[in-house]
Amino acid sequence: MKTDSLRLCTVGNVQIGHNHPLAIIAGPCTLESLELGLSVGKHCKAICESLNLPYIFKASFDKANRSSMNSKRGIGIEQGLEYFEAIKQELNVPTTTDIHAPEQADAIASVVDLIQIPAFLCRQTDLVVASAQACKEHGRGLNIKKGQFLSPGEMGGPVRKATEAGCENLMLTERGTFFGYHRLVNDFIGIADMMDLDCTPFSKLGSPPVCFDVTHSTQLPGSGEQTGGRPDRAFQLAKAATAIGVHSLFVECHPNPKEAWSDGATQVGFDQFEEIITSAANVRNAIN
Repeated sequence: MKTDSLRLCTVGNVQIGHNHPLAIIAGPCTLESLELGLSVGKHCKAICESLNLPYIFKASFDKANRSSMNSKRGIGIEQGLEYFEAIKQELNVPTTTDIHAPEQADAIASVVDLIQIPAFLCRQTDLVVASAQACKEHGRGLNIKKGQFLSPGEMGGPVRKATEAGCENLMLTERGTFFGYHRLVNDFIGIADMMDLDCTPFSKLGSPPVCFDVTHSTQLPGSGEQTGGRPDRAFQLAKAATAIGVHSLFVECHPNPKEAWSDGATQVGFDQFEEIITSAANVRNAIN
């Protein structure tokens, strides 16, 4: 890893990148209610604080990519942003959520600290450009998730679009690659390559920091009306990703995953979250 050329991504009071603590992005998949958001956020924050790890609260106000028309979508952007503002103030933590349409960019950036481009939408030029421009205007960060259909090197395209739109405060997230039989596979050589992404043709700041999406990497896509998963493997994936030097971990957490509105097959419970983050912190301390 070319550590001398890595940039940082600033998310509220958290800096993500080389020589900084492992940042934890965590929360429920869907912001089902303010009470749920606060409950999960308090739990995740307490675990991270006990391990001296910075914490960013994550949830979605809308799940636009669902396996079935009958699946719950979410509470919507207006109420969602009200809840994010309340959670941010109550917990005193940065927040992040995903975006689905260019016209949402300015409203989201006016409240949350990090806009997340969903993996399936990472090549949508209008969405990336609008998000990048809103992040620059409001002083926010941009997290672009690698499409399940892209090689690590192809993420240079979305990075270039965001950079040319004026946003250098960005990061990338690995969440697995389709392997053709209802599996996502994490290519750890590829993750290392993405941490060394050549941005010199269009940026002087070097490779963006890389986050590893622990729970979405356990998905079994296309396995029925609802996406399946192997959350029992989240523990091993988190340790492996931390060991190769990723700058952040992304974990979806719910007090009762089986009752979650979305991604119930991959979200982890409170005890499993603590086990995963504690183990990752121990690995990080060991390699440092």
